[in-house]
Amino acid sequence: MDKNWIEMYEAAKNVLNERRISEYVTCGEVSAAILSKSGKIYTGVCIDTCSTLGICAERNAIFNMITNGEQAIDKVLCILPDGSNGAPCGACRELMVQLMPGKYKDIEIMLDYATGRTIKLGEITPEWWIK
Repeated sequence: MDKNWIEMYEAAKNVLNERRISEYVTCGEVSAAILSKSGKIYTGVCIDTCSTLGICAERNAIFNMITNGEQAIDKVLCILPDGSNGAPCGACRELMVQLMPGKYKDIEIMLDYATGRTIKLGEITPEWWIK
C-alpha cells in the first residue's frame, strides 16, 4: 500500500476519539484525513449537535486544509465508528466538487483500508451539476 495512505490512516486514527462535549454536542465518532496536492495531511472529526449544526469529519478536515492556505485535494480517507472506511456523503462530495471544478473527478477515496480498495470521486459522482 502507498505510504501516503498509511500516514493518512494513522493521522485519522490519532484524532478518532468519541466523546460528549455537552448534553447537546458529541464528536469524534468519525475521523478523516485529507492529503493535499502539496503532500500535507490535514485531519478532522465529525461534530454532531442536536440541531443539525454539526459537520462531517471530511468537511472538517477540508476546512482545516483551507484554513492553512491550501485548497487542492489529492486523497481522502475516513474512519467510521466500527473502524471501517467509506465514501464521503453527498454534502462532502458537493464541497469537493465546488472546491475543485474540472479536477474533482481525480480525487482518490479510500473505501476499504484493509484491502486497499480505492475509488475516484468522479466514479461515485459521475454526472454532477458542475462538470
